[in-house]
Amino acid sequence: GVKGSHIHYPAKSRFIFQHIRKFINETWIDRHGSPLHPETIMLLWSFIVSVYGIGGFLGSLCCGYLTTKYRKKKCQMFTNLIMLVAALFMALSKTAKSFEMILVGRFLYGIGSGFSLNIHPQYVGEISPKKLRGFANSTVAVFLTLGKLTGQVVGLREILGSEPLWPWLLASSGLSALVQLVTLPFFPDSPSYLLIQKGNEEACR
Repeated sequence: GVKGSHIHYPAKSRFIFQHIRKFINETWIDRHGSPLHPETIMLLWSFIVSVYGIGGFLGSLCCGYLTTKYRKKKCQMFTNLIMLVAALFMALSKTAKSFEMILVGRFLYGIGSGFSLNIHPQYVGEISPKKLRGFANSTVAVFLTLGKLTGQVVGLREILGSEPLWPWLLASSGLSALVQLVTLPFFPDSPSYLLIQKGNEEACR
């Protein structure tokens, strides 16, 4: 997170902060003819950073109710659609000259992440054979770490961390959502859903 102007950011965060700060200021000048105060820019950046956590909190809160009502696999597919919409907002924010789209995209990313972090271990644990269940449940931590590593690598200035490409860096999280959205229809429904909601003991087994 960003708590002040004297923070030493990692390479990726520093580049993105500079690009988005410049983008916010340029957008404001185009709209109103005058630049924003640096403290106001920092405040807007702080909103962009923190709104992800708010979205994550809301996604976590509604996870239990929605998965019970609509089943885990279907909810995960819908979550991936939310993530793809978020990626679209990110990718088009610079073209549309709207820093508000980044704010909305971060919020939607947060909702999707909060939901997924709760439902993923439940779902993969239920559909996995007993001998693979421990490994499947550990994939949350593995892919969180892999995601952070990938973000740091593609966020380098030589890859997607440059000024022309930063919207695509912010939108790159949509790739994993797209992969999951395409592959999830081939996965089974969770046994608990098939038994309790559908009453299909054979399919559950």
